[in-house]
Amino acid sequence: METSTARTTKEESSDSSSLTQVYQLVAEEFAAVNHLIPRKLTSDVAMVAEISQYIVESGGKRLRPMMVLLSSQALNYKGEQNVELAAIIEFLHTATLLHDDVVDRSGLRRGRVTANEKWGNAPSVLVGDFLYSRAFQLMVELASLDIMGVLSGATNTIAEGEVMQLANVGNIELSEAGYREVIRCKTALLFEAATHTGALLAFEAGASKSRDHIETLRKYGLHFGLAYQLVDDWLDYAGDTKAMGKNTGDDLAEGKLTLPLIQALKTTTDAEQSLIKKALQNKSSEHMPDILAIVEKCGALAYTHDAAIAETNLALECLTLLPDTPYKNALSTLATLSLSRLG
Repeated sequence: METSTARTTKEESSDSSSLTQVYQLVAEEFAAVNHLIPRKLTSDVAMVAEISQYIVESGGKRLRPMMVLLSSQALNYKGEQNVELAAIIEFLHTATLLHDDVVDRSGLRRGRVTANEKWGNAPSVLVGDFLYSRAFQLMVELASLDIMGVLSGATNTIAEGEVMQLANVGNIELSEAGYREVIRCKTALLFEAATHTGALLAFEAGASKSRDHIETLRKYGLHFGLAYQLVDDWLDYAGDTKAMGKNTGDDLAEGKLTLPLIQALKTTTDAEQSLIKKALQNKSSEHMPDILAIVEKCGALAYTHDAAIAETNLALECLTLLPDTPYKNALSTLATLSLSRLG
């Protein structure tokens, strides 16, 4: 299998064009989200405002807010509350990024210095708490107990996922099932919450009469999120810093056992297993070139690659149950584009 993430200019241009078309479909609503976010980040505490603005404006495609807009409008929603809901999702995501970077001691995200590297751990954690609380203030304004239930449950489970991941640092016994539960809680759940609440908003507004469509969009978000994290984990052993916006081998250096290594430990020689286990337990990327060669040779990269494709196909299958609209097609495009990061 080809593991290089190098892509032709033509392929990258095609992806960029497709993504642009998706954004154009909800351009007015997306602009409203981008306008609302800084307005809701105001604070009398200068450092709160400064760090909040820094992390929110640090780049990224804002896929989760985009999915709120697309999922609600795929069910014919015509109101304005999806803009506020999209901002809530972005605040929750941004808060998790601040906390993640502190826990992981990351110095780089999206190609920029992280907030914890720039201001320190304590301010980053506290501003993350501010973003969580601001998100819940906005949830109250939506006045939907069902939506608040989904988002509060997701927030709680995401926190549990972070603890699960931390507890498994250096754990060479982590199974694939255990790993999948970690990424479901830690990453996939917010994608799931974005599409789920977008669909709920449409249903509560009377734009959609089908509860089946709510479940369909919830499952789409779940499988999209699982595929998204599987691609990220594949990239950590097959990509490069420029492609990911973070350092290659970060997972290994943090002692995280992800699917490429879980699969490699099942299929490699005793000597190769020993090298991987030692690197994980020592949180060292010293032997990264050797480990990269191992995961490629034993088929672990191909296995992870195929797992990401399988989850994407499940997401796309969910969409077949929705009415044919440009918004449904855009959700399909997002899943395909996310997978294209495999190269």
